[in-house]
Amino acid sequence: MTNTIIILLCVGLVAGFLSGLVGIGGGIIVVPVLVYLLAMDQKTAQGTAIFMFLLPIGLLSVYNYHKAGNIDFKFAAIMAITFFVGSYFGSKTAIAIDTKIVKQIFAVVMILVGVKMLWNK
Repeated sequence: MTNTIIILLCVGLVAGFLSGLVGIGGGIIVVPVLVYLLAMDQKTAQGTAIFMFLLPIGLLSVYNYHKAGNIDFKFAAIMAITFFVGSYFGSKTAIAIDTKIVKQIFAVVMILVGVKMLWNK
């Protein structure tokens, strides 16, 4: 196996574990690894990460949380509809603007979320 394949296997495993464990979007892990360890373009890394999440998050994690009674279907349906619309326009915007700006937006979002989590109880 090449180093790239080993890195991809490890990233998928860690991102999947953390996503299932704490509900984070694995993109926080996957995108930086693809960009900085595998020298992938920011936009390509984001598209690749989104594709990777379709089945695992859509099926396996939801199945486990549903079995445990930990899904509010009303809230999920409302958010899914708006997420569908938002992700469409977000991806169109990311494709249209400069890659450097996309990378900066990604970094700012990660920093803001991290700071909020550290200071809120």
